[in-house]
Amino acid sequence: MHNVRHILDDKGYEIFSVGPSELVIDAVKCMAEKGVGAVLVMQDGDLKGIFSERDYARKVILAGRASRETRVEEVMSTSLITISPLATAAEGLETMTRKRIRHLPVIDEGELIGLVSIGDLVNAVIDDQRLLIEQLEAYVRG
Repeated sequence: MHNVRHILDDKGYEIFSVGPSELVIDAVKCMAEKGVGAVLVMQDGDLKGIFSERDYARKVILAGRASRETRVEEVMSTSLITISPLATAAEGLETMTRKRIRHLPVIDEGELIGLVSIGDLVNAVIDDQRLLIEQLEAYVRG
């Protein structure tokens, strides 16, 4: 079974981030350039929050704010839920479903080492299930 570390080994440990005082428009540009749905908000190496497409839609667009005038710190999510690299993909999916979130910062011994999305975890669970099915079919065939 895949754990979060396996997922990061496959996808990479690169972290895309913005500073809390940056403008929302710059965070959105960063997400678009990198092809991601969220960026971490970092200040002096410390994780301060996360800014996602959901934050943009709900806290900027629907609130009538201007992307070129609003700072990330005004609309970022700060109640962060994190995951260990030893957690399984299924555990990560369960957490995301229960908490209604789509991204989990990965913390190893107090250090931020990556970020996984719901898509990363779904793909890992599908791979795990595919392997299990193949093993069961081989067992049944003898």
